[in-house]
Amino acid sequence: MTAKILVIEDEPDLAMGLRDNLEFEGYEVAIAHTGEDGLDLAVKGQPHCILLDIMLPGIDGFETCHAIRKNGIRAPILMLTALSTEVDKVKGLDLGADDYITKPFDLKELMARIRAALRRFEPIVQPKKRKKLTVGKATILLDRSLLQIDGKDVPLGHYETQILEILSEEPGSVIDRQHLLSEIWGLENEPLNRSVDNHIVSLRRKIEDDPKVPRHIITVHGFGYKLIK
Repeated sequence: MTAKILVIEDEPDLAMGLRDNLEFEGYEVAIAHTGEDGLDLAVKGQPHCILLDIMLPGIDGFETCHAIRKNGIRAPILMLTALSTEVDKVKGLDLGADDYITKPFDLKELMARIRAALRRFEPIVQPKKRKKLTVGKATILLDRSLLQIDGKDVPLGHYETQILEILSEEPGSVIDRQHLLSEIWGLENEPLNRSVDNHIVSLRRKIEDDPKVPRHIITVHGFGYKLIK
């Protein structure tokens, strides 16, 4: 089956360039130039991966990402951004994005990120062995990538879902950070990669009463993380 990629990008030249390169790689591509149109195509087209620019006219990329997740669409979202601060990256992850790449980006790196996201999307949509997880006041529905807390539904990105699933397999035990990078992102020997750390920050903001003093997702410095229910 041909993977469907949705590109939500307001710069026509960049959008067309992405479409040409993605189609050359064998993907089916749809283009939207606004957040509203992108949300409509995401709901109707059910893409396998979404490339989402942050700086969009009308509703911006952050709002669009949140709306996509609110509509139950679980395809990986890669945010294309000229914003490179940790705050902006964490904000995107908080709203359900799975990865980000900073403009101007290397095309080979973008294609590699898309391939990695697609490889990990298929297992996520399969039924989970453990469908429900309770952490503190939060109930996590792993099969729906959804967190419920204080009467609210909070969408999870599929990388966040995978992190929680792996940590929950051995609650109270330290899970090596490199193990998470390898199992989820397929990355080996990349000690400076911040993907795990940024998603952990995002998860704490969703689960913990005080993310700065976490009680459930604990850092074990020099080793990794552990989950305390």
